[in-house]
Order: sequence, then C-alpha cells, then structure tokens
Amino acid sequence: MRIPLVQHSTRRRRARYRRVLWSGAEMLVTAGVLVLLLVVHQLWWTNREAREGAERRVEALEREWGDGNGVGAGESGAGTGTGAGSGPDVGSGSGSGSGSGDDDGGLGRPGDGGARASSSHGAPRSSQAYAVLRIPRLDLRVPVAEGISKRDVLDKGYVGHYTGTQQPGQEGNFAVAGHRNTHGEPFRRLDRLRNGDRVEVATRNATYTYVVDKILPQTSPRDAGVIRPVPRSLTRPGYGYDVPGRYLTLTTCTPEYTSRYRMVVWAELAGTVPRG
Repeated sequence: MRIPLVQHSTRRRRARYRRVLWSGAEMLVTAGVLVLLLVVHQLWWTNREAREGAERRVEALEREWGDGNGVGAGESGAGTGTGAGSGPDVGSGSGSGSGSGDDDGGLGRPGDGGARASSSHGAPRSSQAYAVLRIPRLDLRVPVAEGISKRDVLDKGYVGHYTGTQQPGQEGNFAVAGHRNTHGEPFRRLDRLRNGDRVEVATRNATYTYVVDKILPQTSPRDAGVIRPVPRSLTRPGYGYDVPGRYLTLTTCTPEYTSRYRMVVWAELAGTVPRG
C-alpha cells in the first residue's frame, strides 16, 4: 500500500491560509467592537452628556433670573454667566457655520423677507443660551441658544434659534431647531405633539405660552418658507399661514436616525406672563 506524501510546500500554503483566515477574523472582530463602541457613544454617551449639560444650563438660567443677574432676550449679552456663548459666530439669517441645516434639524435661509431678530443692542450673542423651552406633553425642559451651530448649540443638547427670525413673543415667527437623535435629542418625541398642546418659552423678562395648531409631518431640508415671518411651506403650500401673527416654529429631522427630511410644528402665541 502506498503512503501519500505531503509536500513541504503544501504545508506552508495551508499554514499561510490559516494565518490569513485568523488575521481576517481578528480584524472583523476588532471592527465589530469599534462599531459597537461608536454606537454606544452616539446613542448613549452623547445623550447622557448633553442632557446633563442642558439641565445644568436651565438651572443656571433660572437662578440668574431669580436673583436678577441673568441675561435675557432683551439684553445685549455683555454680562457673564452665559455658559454656552463663546463659540464662533453664526451667520445672519441662516444659523450657518458648523450648523448649516444639512444634518442637524435646521433648514435653509429664511429669505430676503426674513425679519431680523432684534436691534443691535438687544440681540443675544452667537451660541448664548438665553431662554428655556418647556413642552409639558413631552416632559421637556431645554435651553434655547442663539444660532443653530451643531458644535456650539445643537450638539450640547440645546435648542437653537434661527438667527434672522423673531424673538419670543414678538410679532412674526420665533423659529427653533433641535436634534431628534443623539446629543440629548430634545426633539426625539416631537411627533407626539397634537393640536392644542402648550409650548412655553421662558426668558428673563416673561414666559410666553404658545398653542400648537399646525403640523407638517415632512418637508425638504431647504424649505425655508416654514421659518419666514408668516410661515408657509414652499414645497407643500397647503401647510402654513396666510396672515401675520405671533408664531413659534419647531423643526427637526425626520424620519428618525436620518436627516433626509424635516418635520415642522407650528404654534401661535396664546398668552404672556411678565416675570416679577
């Protein structure tokens, strides 16, 4: 009987194959672990960190308003204690910079007809937290900061005010944007709002109560008509308003975990309670 011979070259090839397969398996396992860590960081750690920071900012603002040392929407922002207000400037009328509206819940420019936020002596600084947004149905309490920069506003778990739109309580449209997923995701449950729900905006000077009365489930990220002084969708003209008023616009990304479209919730001012 013949005994089959195994060539040394065959053994070497098999050993190389095993090393290649083992190395490939190690690389796949390493890549899987890295992806898992990235998911945990995005979906858990960024939310925890941003929420804690946003809650501290809300508490700081309320303490400042209580002792008269805060900086409200009607002041110049030259005072101290703003916490979030040292980032780069946000472009007028668009909240541009790192938060241009492509993947952060924001939209395009309000257009040439967009009203200015306030006079030069009354505008908050770029990225300055100066108001608190409360939505009872969502059990939400979150700071409002000037501009929609991702790094300096939205990724901190704040809601960002579209520079170029009005301030709380003013004639026109007070428009804001917020993340729906990751980094605190303050607008995660925005789709749960219904007509008649209350939305409160507190500043150093007053608390403004708006009532939800229109919802646009989906529109283009470039639909700047929804944040104009008289808001109306440019891509879906059946949604919006025809007459001037005192409006609040909330915008965020939709569907969840994407930035393909924007969801819009509109509310009208129902009452104002001066502070103090």
